[in-house]
Amino acid sequence: MNNATTIGNAFEIDEIKHVVQLYVDGFQGGMEKLQEAFHKDAWIFAVDAEGILATDLISARFERWANSYRKVTSRFIAVTQAGDVASVLLGFDNSDNLADSWVDVIALVKVDGTWKITNKTAAHSTRAAWAKPKP
Repeated sequence: MNNATTIGNAFEIDEIKHVVQLYVDGFQGGMEKLQEAFHKDAWIFAVDAEGILATDLISARFERWANSYRKVTSRFIAVTQAGDVASVLLGFDNSDNLADSWVDVIALVKVDGTWKITNKTAAHSTRAAWAKPKP
């Protein structure tokens, strides 16, 4: 995991980054990791390279993601926490093909002492301006 800019008092930054890293690691055959990272009702909003928006319950994508075995690395750009809510700006970089990378804004909530991702809003790296991966 890379260092991230911390905004506010992200005193639980390690726990927040751990949950987000579970999501990234889920692409290596980690269905259980995806289920642990995301709230069961979490949603995704994603704009692809052509500018087309797709929305879905994230759990509907778990099987495809876990079976993709994409070599993805996390690039934590910023982490913000305000009590029991947090957000992460994440570079979701495809190590095999940087042209197929994404930038995510991930929302999390802490319920009963556990952080869960509730929403992922993503843009293909070609639409991510300064946040896209550097070659």
